[in-house]
Amino acid sequence: MAGNDPLSDALAGLDNAEDVGHLEYTVQPASNIIGSTLEVLYDNGYVDGFEFVDDGRAGTFEVELKGAINECGAVKPRYSVAADGYEKWEKRFLPARDYGALIVTTSHGVMSHYEAREEGIGGQVIAYVY
Repeated sequence: MAGNDPLSDALAGLDNAEDVGHLEYTVQPASNIIGSTLEVLYDNGYVDGFEFVDDGRAGTFEVELKGAINECGAVKPRYSVAADGYEKWEKRFLPARDYGALIVTTSHGVMSHYEAREEGIGGQVIAYVY
């Protein structure tokens, strides 16, 4: 039985796999938002890589873990944030300033809050990782 939030399920699975020391994890079902989130995790150095595998249904992501994730999770509900309002959400979801990243969906795509702040755009906070 599938959960109601595939992104939350994927991030919880990644977190659990990292906790027990696995080197790879399979995320299923795959979706565009999960793929974009994995891209942000890869760009920030939290995973070694990932690959989409088409299985004839929704597909899966094979993720190579590197043991860099202390904790990650989805943010529910999806909070809206202005271009200058990331500090409030950093304090709520991250343990220290400039440690970890918020993952934000914007009109320019999914990115970390560092990139969104640099570009001066707001969006919705969907996940965190540190």
